[in-house]
Amino acid sequence: MSPGSRFSVLRDPVHGDVYLTHEEMRILDTPQMQRLRGVKQLGTAYLVYPGAVHTRFDHSIGTLHLTQRLIEAINLNFELDPRGCLSIGEAEARVIRVAALLHDVTHIPFGHNIEDQTGLFHRHDSAYRFREMLSESTELGRLLGELGLLDDVRGSLLDPSDPDRGQIPPYWSQVLSDTICSDILDYLQRDAYFTGLKLGVDPRIANYFRIDRASGNLYIDLAKRDLLREDILSEVVRMLEARYYFSERVYYHHAKVSAGALLARSVELALVHGLVREEDFYGLTDASLLDFLDAAAQATREGRDEARRTAGKRVLAFNRAFRERRLAKRACVFPRYENEAAQNDLVGRFFSVGSHTERSRVEERIADLVRFASGETVEIFLYCPAARMQLKEVQTHVRWPGSKEIRPLSEYFDRVPRLADLEQSYRNLWKFYVFADTRDARLLRLVQKAVQEEIPGAKNVYTIEDLP
Repeated sequence: MSPGSRFSVLRDPVHGDVYLTHEEMRILDTPQMQRLRGVKQLGTAYLVYPGAVHTRFDHSIGTLHLTQRLIEAINLNFELDPRGCLSIGEAEARVIRVAALLHDVTHIPFGHNIEDQTGLFHRHDSAYRFREMLSESTELGRLLGELGLLDDVRGSLLDPSDPDRGQIPPYWSQVLSDTICSDILDYLQRDAYFTGLKLGVDPRIANYFRIDRASGNLYIDLAKRDLLREDILSEVVRMLEARYYFSERVYYHHAKVSAGALLARSVELALVHGLVREEDFYGLTDASLLDFLDAAAQATREGRDEARRTAGKRVLAFNRAFRERRLAKRACVFPRYENEAAQNDLVGRFFSVGSHTERSRVEERIADLVRFASGETVEIFLYCPAARMQLKEVQTHVRWPGSKEIRPLSEYFDRVPRLADLEQSYRNLWKFYVFADTRDARLLRLVQKAVQEEIPGAKNVYTIEDLP
């Protein structure tokens, strides 16, 4: 690439050639971005789908590529009909593209499992984590400052309600973070490619985005000559169906959940007993996470604190089980569709911030009851996703025929019942699990009995059969 060239080209297996500016390449070459090469996009899903070893580095590049496609579509639609709309200029596109490239930079290894279960970490998308990652203490933060991009990029990545966001137009964030956006357009195609699941995600939906001048919101134009564009609406529905399909088959697969619970427990023990700190995880990869936890656990062998030594032994045992794919088995499953009234209580009791003590007490109580009845020792893992399961409601804005205002698509559920059905189906994927590290059906039944004593108000639907 000659010094005067504006772009460098990377070859992506999903999108083909992806063009990055030279300053984007400098950003990509920082240690903070290169770390993402070692963080799998789907976390523990590779234990179910062996090909799912693609990374957040790959996804970040793909998200930038699709962000550019959205920008081009927005600008073309503006040229064709500028009434009531905005275009995206080069200076804005520069910020939005870099924000897209960096949107996952705060992710730690297996982060969704660790953050959602332990409640001991700041979430990856919190203002705290972005401030830490983009501060003057990191090479990435210093480079963004040098390029004059720091405030705008950081503001674009913060939640719209954050007071530090500044005067950032809504569409700067919505291009890369909305119900339908460059992020989801990339990860659905990428996840389908690497899991081998046959799913067609048609990126032509990007062609229909515009920016509303009055509100600054990104929206999909569903109207033409005051008629509903059914073809575009059907593409929106297909996209949301694909998201549900992947959630069901991949994101919340029970073996993936079990593996995530095992890792989360290892991290939680290490944190609670002072073997590690949250900040230690910010520079880790999937591989170095386990080695780091092993080293921290090994260091407890020489100490006098019995609780720390015991915690260290359990961390080592859990890490070894994970490496050997010896996953805990389901003893109980409490799905939302049978426990809607109990869901908030279960999440609040066991998986809210500060709930570690209560969760540990109940797990120990269940293990004690099993030991008293059988003489056997089992490890118990309570686990569930957050109540909202990372659900992005259908907040993508649309122009509906006959309406003068740009409104969220969710306001038209009465006219598109399939969307309401999909959202309800997505919520019903939520399940509260009780896992145990045994294959013995007799012990699993004892766990199930003990759980019913500890959580009497919830309905278990899982039947334990003898395992081969």
